[in-house]
Parts: sequence; C-alpha cells; structure tokens
Amino acid sequence: MRVDTRLDTQSTEATVSVPALLERGRTLCTPRLREAVGRLAAPMDTVAAYHFGWIDRDGRPAAGDGGKAVRPALALLSAQAVGADPGIGAPGGAAVELVHNFSLLHDDLMDGDETRRHRATAWTVFGPAQAILVGDALFALATEVLLEAPEASAAAGGPAIQAADAARAVRRITSATRKLIDGQAQDLSFEHRDRVTVEECLEMEGNKTGALLACASSIGAVLAGADDRTADALERYGHDLGLAFQAVDDLLGIWGATEVTGKPHWGDLRQRKKSLPVSAALAEGGRASRRLAELLADPEGRGHEDEEQLAARAALIEEAGGRAWTQDEARRRHKTALAALDEVPMPDVVREHFVALAEFVVVRER
Repeated sequence: MRVDTRLDTQSTEATVSVPALLERGRTLCTPRLREAVGRLAAPMDTVAAYHFGWIDRDGRPAAGDGGKAVRPALALLSAQAVGADPGIGAPGGAAVELVHNFSLLHDDLMDGDETRRHRATAWTVFGPAQAILVGDALFALATEVLLEAPEASAAAGGPAIQAADAARAVRRITSATRKLIDGQAQDLSFEHRDRVTVEECLEMEGNKTGALLACASSIGAVLAGADDRTADALERYGHDLGLAFQAVDDLLGIWGATEVTGKPHWGDLRQRKKSLPVSAALAEGGRASRRLAELLADPEGRGHEDEEQLAARAALIEEAGGRAWTQDEARRRHKTALAALDEVPMPDVVREHFVALAEFVVVRER
C-alpha cells in the first residue's frame, strides 16, 4: 500500500539516495548504540541486543531488521542544516533511537503484539519483566549519551560539542519523551471508548509520534549550537512529518500486508484502536459510519473477531471515507512539514535531503 504524494511535490528520487542517507545514520549512530547497550547488566544487554536485531534469541550474531533509521538520519541532517559536520548530530541520533526503542519495548507489551520486524517481540522471548526493565534502561542511556557527548567529542578529536548545548538537547529529548508517554496513555484510553474525534486522534498522534520525530529533526542542530528559533522551525518540520508518518502507519495497520510490514494482520482492528481512518470514518455519519460505530460499541467478542469480521470492518471504514481522508491528511502534513524548512537558511543539498526523507516517509509500504 502506497500513499503517493508525488502529485503534490516534485520527486527528489533522481537526485537524492534515501537509502544512502539512512545507511549513513546507521553507520554513525549504531556504534554509539552498541556502546551504550554494552553498559547494561546481564541479561538486559542480551535482551536489548535481541530487540535491536543484533543477535537471535540464542545469542548468535544476526543481521536483523533494525528499523528504517529515519530518526538518526534526521538528526545528522539537522546538524548539517546549520553548517555543522553531520557527526555532531550522531549522539542525538543515538539518543533518539534509544528513546524510540524504549517506547517500542513497552508498546509491544501493552498492546500484546507478538511480532515486530518479522520476528518474535522481546517480551514474548524473555518475559514481560525484562522488556519493561530494558525499556527503562534505554531511556536512561539516552540521557547519558547526550550528557557525555561533549567529553566524547573532545576525546575523539572531532568537532566540539558544548556542555550547554548538550544540556539543551537533554531538555528537548526529555520533553519529547514526556509527550510520547502522554500519547501512549491517550492511545490506550481510546481503546475503551466507543468514539474518538479526529481532533483527539491527531493530538494523540502528535504526542506519540510527532514529538520524537520533531526532536530528531532538531537535536543535531541544537548540539551544533543553533539558536532556539532555528531549532523550533526544524521541530515543526519533524512534528508534521511525524503526523504524516503516523497517518501512513495507521493505513498500514489496517490494510498493510504482514509479510511486508512485519506486524500482525488487522492488528489495529483487533485491538479496536481509534486510529485516524477509524476516527474519520466514525465522523462521517453515513450508513457505513453508523454500522461501524455499532460494531465497535458491541462488547461481544472483543479481541476475538475472526478474519471475516475484521475484513468487513475494514470495508466499512473505506466506504465511510476513512481511508481516503487519512491518505489526504498524510499529504497535507507532508506539505506543511516542507513549508517549515523555508524558515531555516540551509544549503540546497541539505534541503533536498530533508525533502527526500519526507517523501520516503509518506510513500512506503512498511
């Protein structure tokens, strides 16, 4: 399933290699992630390494899918946006990935998801307690990585990071993490409500997804000493990009193919999540909308619906316009994100990279 925004923007695929940007993010940030995870006491180090895809469940080295690495790529780009070496953003990229994976470990357990990235989730392999502890530990490591960045940059002989800027980065990532947790709490509460407005859903997704992508899009610039006006503009780019990203994720959560996404088929419908397609469909008010509302309000069989029942609900969401509205929302947020870049004077090549990553986020199948 693809949400195509190329009708609205000029494609940058011919001039920018997004895979190269993502790989650069992995190359510069993964060593810092491995070093940080290596500080954890056993067996937390093993659980974390498994979650990141570095080892299999028996401890053997693995080349698992560690995720798209959009956030590290954005952290490096944000440093370049203010004229700094991309390496300045590497501690920020690592810290954001640590927070992101803290949230994934906890979310998988809270949502009861048994697969992620095409293999068993950490809590199903090592138990819920270990998943909780490792998630907590990754959040703590994110702060350590940022606060140690000035000393680490000096020891490596690379571009200097000032302690004051590292502290500013910590403030931004802790604020983003609080919003992320707020969003997860809102998301869980929505599962027990018959209706959620589109506005409530957008607020939740702005917290749960937008906040951390906003932080990733500015943290490299902050570490490079950029002023708050510049960092705030980059945050606005990331926030709207996060909403576009989540809109696509919501579509994939209903209509995505498990063999491509690595997530359970109909997963969001099984949990009765009030994602954007569902909320938009419920707001439409027509025959399909009313029937969908009846089914979601019926407590009978909650969480045990069969494939036919879930397929029927997906069809009602589409008939009520929830799928089309969410595709349009992804395009709208994509356009707004790009507009925020106009507030930051940056080299044309860096702007092209930001544009290419934004297109990648909203034109994808997983």
